Amino acid sequence: MLFSSTIFIFFFLPAVLFIYYVCLRRRTARNVFLLLASLFFYAWGEPWFVLVMLGSILANYLFGLLIDRYRGHAPTARAIIVSMLIVNLGIIFIFKYLMFTLHNVNSLFHTRIDIPTIILPIGISFFTFHSISYVIDILRGKAQALRNPLDVGLYISLFSQLVAGPIVRYETIADQLYHRKENFNDFSTGACRFIFGLAKKVLLANPMALIADKAFSMSGDELSVSFAWLGVIAYTFQIFFDFSGYSDMAIGLGKMFGFHFLENFNYPYISKSVTEFWRRWHISLSTWFRDYVYFPLGGSRVTSTGRLILNLFVVWLLTGCWHGANWTFICWGLFYFILLTVEKLSGYAKAITDKKQWHILGHVYLLLAVIFGWVLFRSVDISQALRYSQAMLGLNHQLFIDNLTLFYLRENAVYLIVAVIFCMPTAEVISRYLSHISFAPPQDAAKQVLPRVGLVNALLTVFYQVIMLVLLLFCVSYIIRGDYNPFIYFQF
Repeated sequence: MLFSSTIFIFFFLPAVLFIYYVCLRRRTARNVFLLLASLFFYAWGEPWFVLVMLGSILANYLFGLLIDRYRGHAPTARAIIVSMLIVNLGIIFIFKYLMFTLHNVNSLFHTRIDIPTIILPIGISFFTFHSISYVIDILRGKAQALRNPLDVGLYISLFSQLVAGPIVRYETIADQLYHRKENFNDFSTGACRFIFGLAKKVLLANPMALIADKAFSMSGDELSVSFAWLGVIAYTFQIFFDFSGYSDMAIGLGKMFGFHFLENFNYPYISKSVTEFWRRWHISLSTWFRDYVYFPLGGSRVTSTGRLILNLFVVWLLTGCWHGANWTFICWGLFYFILLTVEKLSGYAKAITDKKQWHILGHVYLLLAVIFGWVLFRSVDISQALRYSQAMLGLNHQLFIDNLTLFYLRENAVYLIVAVIFCMPTAEVISRYLSHISFAPPQDAAKQVLPRVGLVNALLTVFYQVIMLVLLLFCVSYIIRGDYNPFIYFQF
């Protein structure tokens, strides 16, 4: 069940909201209901996957109790953490990497090990990282262990952030499980945030996916230079609006039920360095690896350059692996390891920030790095990524521009222009401008101007509500019409 599906928008979400707010009053009852609704949401596609999640919930509930009891006894606490990591990472390995590992073992050693067909539970990387965060945050004293396994289940399985993030740490949500306060302001803000995210997904990401899928379905020998670039630029827009759109919807849904999640994207394509890009892109993932892997390894506060490089290597190898069981993802992670290592050792990131005259060059460098990185990320294998990159560089002896490029540009010109505009903080600039012009006047002029200011505020409020309603209607019409609506998070 996807956030951008008719079942979710017209049936699941309204029913959950009605029962949550109209039929239930006590916090415990609301939490239990949200847990049941989340498990139902997760079971919609493949019911037996719920057993995997319930097993994870029970195991980490017990690990939480054990680490809370023995965290003052270092050897025992260390053994509990190691056991917890084996269980959680073992779950990911079996479902996500076992087939990939056996396939590579057969290829490397010319063996004939039978490779089982294992279906990947959707969102397994997200809810496993939630589980690890739960136990480690208790160990670090950042939150208390939950005594009720249903509360652990709610944290791990909450449907709003279960499938596509953001990765919500336990310390962020611990107090909200029982002390959140639902109110109309949060609900309305959350509903608007959900609509905005839905519009990103349906009105921008999905049209971009049509172009990207066409380009990446073609042989590298057939691609013109222009269509190769158009295809990967479309994918650059698709993955941003798709992923940030789902994050917006998750944050909005959370607010509708009184939860406050941290932001996950901050206009990453305006960055001037790869270092800055990863402070803005999928923030919850990069900070998770920073705090739970990079810092425990020593981070940047190590005595040797070799150890610093090793720490970065481990983090980015794991980051690549996290995204999927394919050599393309591993190479994508190592690609960023190389770029970030060079930036860190050379001091580039600080230099480009301090020198404004280099900002344009920094933007160009970052966008080229990200675009070629997305070629690796989107390709089915390394050979396709190489052939596609050759086409982008004109090394496949094809035309620079062809009729296919002109056709897709004509058909999608509006989408591409809007995508460029909203990759930048355009909405924030407009919001700040509107807030500025609606500020109350100085006190000495209040009598003359106050009625006008009140009218402006009222008109702006109505205008915003109309925009949200129009966006929702457009999204619903696209969804009901059955337009192309891919889901790119299955490997996560």
